[in-house]
Amino acid sequence: MQPAIRVELHPAVIRSNIARIVQETKVPVIAVVKADAYGLGLRDVIPAIDDLVAGYYLFQPREVIATAGHRLTRKSFIAAWCDDSQVDELLSHRIRPAAWSVDQAMRWRSCDPVLAVDTGQQRFACPPEQIDAVLAAGGCREAFTHASSVDQARHFQAITAGRSLVRHAAGSSLLEIAEARFDAVRPGFALYRGSVRVTTHLIDARDSRGPAGYTGFIAPRHGVIPGGYSNGLAAGVCMVNGTRRRILEIGMQTAFVELGPTDRAGDEVTLLGDGLTEDDVAKSWGCGRHEALYRLARCGIRVQV
Repeated sequence: MQPAIRVELHPAVIRSNIARIVQETKVPVIAVVKADAYGLGLRDVIPAIDDLVAGYYLFQPREVIATAGHRLTRKSFIAAWCDDSQVDELLSHRIRPAAWSVDQAMRWRSCDPVLAVDTGQQRFACPPEQIDAVLAAGGCREAFTHASSVDQARHFQAITAGRSLVRHAAGSSLLEIAEARFDAVRPGFALYRGSVRVTTHLIDARDSRGPAGYTGFIAPRHGVIPGGYSNGLAAGVCMVNGTRRRILEIGMQTAFVELGPTDRAGDEVTLLGDGLTEDDVAKSWGCGRHEALYRLARCGIRVQV
């Protein structure tokens, strides 16, 4: 029996993405695996890429602790927010906490903390005027920023210059900017782009007889798929038998789909992949591509291909 929604993870695509990033940037890659590797599964992703990356970045220590992610690699994890963490837990799981205050730096000094520098986003990061104090308190040898523009990357360069720090700033949006690469790059979405294919199938197909569904939509022909907003789906673009169509109306566990004259019950419906990109879905859903990927990666039964 086929799953209602099938989520195919293609590790070879992730590896190819990383190899291309390394070739283009000429610096090591720190892979962002927060939110369960963007929904793709941290325990599936790390073994597939561990030989290609220098380390990992995530939001909270529990993301590693809950999945025993430290057993999948000998490399360390940088965690952006460790407010309620214990030093022994961080050490045993090879988690290096980000520090942006003197108190944090002192508390986690034995964990080899990483200085988080504020260059404009104004969230869990050290103000420029406190950099020296935090560095001294934590013995930090590494620094990073959540720069989202070239100007912020330049600011990071200026305020950390001359301190013998290993530095990284470039997320996915800045990978093509040479001056934002520093000593390593820290991509997230760029690792996973194109690595997920999501499909379902028509459980009903028919010619429409006037307004249909709860909203009374009008379409010459429509079908139903077994997935709805409880799966994270939204009305927007899809593909039926290789032709771009629309998800016309979303219910809790089913959705109405626009069909062509030859589409039949049992036919495949593609929600991501086969030429339908994360950007395509995000535009049709009115959200960011990161959100579109995360929601689709978690919307069904995941299998590695």
